[in-house]
Formats: sequence, C-alpha cells, structure tokens
Amino acid sequence: MNILLAVDGSAYTKKMLAYLATHEELLGGNHEYTVLTVQMPLPARARAALGKEMVDTYHAEEAEKILAPVCKFLARHGVQPKRNVKVGPVGETIAKVADTGKFDLLVMGSHGHGAIATLVMGSVTTQVLAHSKVPLLIVR
Repeated sequence: MNILLAVDGSAYTKKMLAYLATHEELLGGNHEYTVLTVQMPLPARARAALGKEMVDTYHAEEAEKILAPVCKFLARHGVQPKRNVKVGPVGETIAKVADTGKFDLLVMGSHGHGAIATLVMGSVTTQVLAHSKVPLLIVR
C-alpha cells in the first residue's frame, strides 16, 4: 500500500504516529510511506520584503523542524519514508497531493475542534474530506 502521512508537528501528529506504531498492519515494511507537511505561505508583502531565497530558506527550515522527528520515529520502526514539503492552503494542498500521488490511504491527526469552531474557522480535516477521493484515516 502507498500511504501518505500528513503531519504538522503538533501533539495530534504524535498521537497519529503512536496509533500507527500499535497497528502493525499499517506500519510495516510492505508499505511505501510519504510524509507530507504543508505550510501556509507568508503574506505577499513579507515575501516581497524578504526575497525568494530567504522565504524558501524559511520554509525549508520550518519543514525540517516538523519532518525530522517524524522520520526519526519511523526509522526506529524500520520505515524510511519519502519527504514532501508544500506551501499553500493546507487542506486543499494535502488533498491535491493525496489525489495526484496515487496514494491508497491518507493518515492524519485531527485537532478535533467542536462543530461551532469548525463552522466558524473551518478545519483542515474537513477541507481534505471535501477535496480528496483518497480514503482518509483520522486519528484523534
């Protein structure tokens, strides 16, 4: 199976990894894994003031802070994942990567905001569900 793990470095990412570690059918050598982190773009004025090189460096450093511990955890379980870093609207970008990457399963942690908070703010999970056709495993 080709599995996409959407991570943001939060406690919910840790819960998702703990869940995978306790379910051998999901975390094993017979699957291919890609770890994806998506960052919101900096405001246009900030990008213009900083310049492309500095903005790219910023995004790369922030992504590494998120991906390094996740990849280290997976390596302890015998998994060497591919890494993928994107910048854009988080939910839509995760869905697009999942659909275009021909993944069999998308796994992500959910912050579990209540119904009112989701109505007001929206949620990444809701956006992924709305935009992706890939089966989604949500860990809360």
